[in-house]
Amino acid sequence: MIAKIANSNLLDLQADYVALFDKGRATSLLLFEHVHGESRDRGQAMVDLLAHYRDAGFELDARELPDHLPLFLEFLSTRDESEIAHQLGEVAHILARLTARLAEREADHALAILSLLAMIGREDAVDENFEKVREEARDDTPAALDAVWEEEAVRFSAQSDQDCSLQSAAGRRRAQLKRDFQADVPLRIVEPASSTSNTSR
Repeated sequence: MIAKIANSNLLDLQADYVALFDKGRATSLLLFEHVHGESRDRGQAMVDLLAHYRDAGFELDARELPDHLPLFLEFLSTRDESEIAHQLGEVAHILARLTARLAEREADHALAILSLLAMIGREDAVDENFEKVREEARDDTPAALDAVWEEEAVRFSAQSDQDCSLQSAAGRRRAQLKRDFQADVPLRIVEPASSTSNTSR
């Protein structure tokens, strides 16, 4: 993977990255996207995560959302092993589904996220997601993207905010994602089989 990146044109790499992570929500690197979608719960989760960063002395100096996976991993790089294990365990179900989706699309980036699961002994969780991933309709096709942005007809019979959100294709998709994902129990760091040294942070 590293050799492929090193030998590829930068503009091609950027185009591939955008196509993979910025079109559709299935492979989004925003962790809460997979759990909360655009619901109000996501906003509160963002606030809580940002407060957690600040309590640990970690201040954001980039214009990025706090649940962006690379930013989250940068934060973890400043923590001790027990917290790394706990935090990765908290999002293991998201990482496993994301890895399966990337692997299904034959994206080399799946290896990077798989390595995070391997740190806590949860790489097998990816296999548990392949069947569901294969049944998912792609959300990065032109037709799927048009459906997300298509304006819904106004309906005045909605009884609640939840009912309103479910009237749109995007709302139905977010609701399904929330049902699909369930939190896992935080796990511990697993020592590499070929080494007896402590896992590096």
